[in-house]
Amino acid sequence: MNGKKVKYIIAGIIAILVGYIIYDSSSQPTFNDLKGNFKEVALYRNPNNTGPILRIYAVTVQGEPWEEMQKYGDLMPYTKYGNTKVFFFQEGKSVPASLVLEEPNFDAQFQQNCIARYEKDANGQVSLSKKPFNP
Repeated sequence: MNGKKVKYIIAGIIAILVGYIIYDSSSQPTFNDLKGNFKEVALYRNPNNTGPILRIYAVTVQGEPWEEMQKYGDLMPYTKYGNTKVFFFQEGKSVPASLVLEEPNFDAQFQQNCIARYEKDANGQVSLSKKPFNP
């Protein structure tokens, strides 16, 4: 084999590798791929950057696409040893405009409209609770 063929083979391998990297990074699921017309309406993030980062979201959704809610929560930012919560509310019903750190994280008047709560805790355990405030 001469040196020119080796260069073409190496260039071909690099081109295939770069093509795969671009394809893989552009084919990752995003919020826009989910059914349910999710809209973030409120966010709380604690100001502490030296300890666990706590994120709480209020999101509206059309219908009750439970699997899509799970996927939505999985796509949300998460920090190791932190906590991420997403409260889902039916679109068109009243939702909290702001969230707080203290449980239940928003005014009790909105609890009846909360259809699900997604949580990823400090240990990385994920849960999706349907109707978390209704018995």
